[in-house]
Amino acid sequence: MAKERTLLATEMGARIAERRKQLGWTQEQAAEASGLSWQFFACVERGIKNIRAESLLNLSRAMNVSADYILTGKESKVDYSHLFKYLEPLSEMQLNYLEEILKNYLLACGHQLSDK
Repeated sequence: MAKERTLLATEMGARIAERRKQLGWTQEQAAEASGLSWQFFACVERGIKNIRAESLLNLSRAMNVSADYILTGKESKVDYSHLFKYLEPLSEMQLNYLEEILKNYLLACGHQLSDK
């Protein structure tokens, strides 16, 4: 049975291909960076196969583009994923200090904080 291309899969594949070309990557390079097989990646780019959520996140991180953009063609207003990269090397104590700094900054900017 032939797999039917859906409009969404085709549009997503086109956005993935466009981003890959912007990065100057081959399909093989993009697939490897995303943890996907080259064959599967090529099928996703052509809109033949759909990509699982976990693979979409890996792909978007590897290609430094939001999953929102791949899915919809629109960038979300704010992509917080890059901020988490800055937090990864911090110790628990450093994260606690950073949390206090952030709270004080937000209060200084006039934001009310909840105690959640």
